Amino acid sequence: MKRKLLLVMAILSLCVVLAACKKQKAESDTTSAAPEVTATPEPSLEPYKANVLTGEPQGDDYKNQRITAVMVNNIVAARPQRGLSKADILFEIKVEGGITRFMPVFTDYQDIGEIGPVRSGRDQFFRLILPWQALYIHEGQSVVMQQYAIDYSYGNLNNNDGANGYRDYGRVNWAGASYNNGNLALEHTMYTNSENIQKYIDDNSVDMDRTYNSTFFNFVDYRLGQTRDLSNSLDSAYSDKYGPVVSDGEYVEIEHSPSYKTRFIYDSASNTYKMQQNYSDGQWRDTVDEAADNTVLSFPNVIVLYTDIHTYPGHEAKDLQYAEYAWGGVGYYCYGGKCEKIYWQKGTPLEALRLYYLTEDGQCSDTPVEINIGKSYVAVTDVDYAENFVHSTLDGVDLSSATTVTYESSYVEDDAEEGETLGMSTDDLTTSATGSGEAETVTESPAESTTEEVPADTAAEQPVADDPEAVG
Repeated sequence: MKRKLLLVMAILSLCVVLAACKKQKAESDTTSAAPEVTATPEPSLEPYKANVLTGEPQGDDYKNQRITAVMVNNIVAARPQRGLSKADILFEIKVEGGITRFMPVFTDYQDIGEIGPVRSGRDQFFRLILPWQALYIHEGQSVVMQQYAIDYSYGNLNNNDGANGYRDYGRVNWAGASYNNGNLALEHTMYTNSENIQKYIDDNSVDMDRTYNSTFFNFVDYRLGQTRDLSNSLDSAYSDKYGPVVSDGEYVEIEHSPSYKTRFIYDSASNTYKMQQNYSDGQWRDTVDEAADNTVLSFPNVIVLYTDIHTYPGHEAKDLQYAEYAWGGVGYYCYGGKCEKIYWQKGTPLEALRLYYLTEDGQCSDTPVEINIGKSYVAVTDVDYAENFVHSTLDGVDLSSATTVTYESSYVEDDAEEGETLGMSTDDLTTSATGSGEAETVTESPAESTTEEVPADTAAEQPVADDPEAVG
């Protein structure tokens, strides 16, 4: 009897264990059958459509057209100028006599309004916009510039009369001088405007349609809603033998020649640099646009590029200046009260300007510098004056103190006659100016190819863009 009872109890215990195991398995199956949790996918970015000169997003009224560059006088007697505040990029480079000249560049010529005094074309400016096939407007040109226009079949994109320019004989300069009063030279009175540029385009059937496949600089991607802080940049921890790669830049002073200087004062409220230049009385004055109620020129981006600038061999009497673009060199990018040492390259005339970070040991890296979106001032400056470049905090800077008195060295004005040539190609001229004239071969153009203005056997390397689908 006892054995039967034990047998019954064992069977009951086994049933309980089996039931418990079956319950645990059911619970396990229920748990494993629960749906997997998936991460919410990141929203995809809209197509990159940036303004070719500023990196800002294109507005509804943005036009896919050629950029437009105008040569503007900057000799002291020509100040104040008109139309400079509308420029998306403003270049300043030394020309003959130790003076500098401006080349404002515009995304849309219809936004220019009135601009001037318009002055003659120079190749050190032209070579910067040649890869972009810009409309280039000036009054007169050096024989070297004229040879470049011939060699690169620039045709009607090279305008030589100020785009139907007109004289303002009554304009009064900063010192009260005017042509009508007999104390201002004629060359400081030429102006043009958007309407006259349009008439030149229409009368000469200039094709202004153009879609660029990258931006002028490697801009920060506007779609990310970010600004690059130079203090926390990838190179902010680097130093070279001269000190930190990134340092103070609230006050920036550039020497172009012994007599011409430009300086910038950082305004934290607007996050821009206010521009000033020295004058013939030794005083600093704001650089203003008299066509915009004397608005002071201001830029979020200030870029300074150093290279060898010297007189072309055989052109000493006219002091025509050659800017060496084939080798590249050191430069500075200033933004937000900081200055960052960089490296720049260009190469042949058809290659676009490119900016790079330095490596930890102070060499040129393979990483393009990211420029914050917005307008830019760019100085191409003689390396002979690099040691006089100043970038510092505003503390201790006496902004009211006098500086160098401007003056112009003696030279004979070079204004090429129609049909005049160098008697040699610009390649041969470059060889004589550099001693080698060699630069890397290029195979691809940064801008949409054309058949009218560009020789079929020449092309340019595409400039670095921060998005392969970038358009301007």
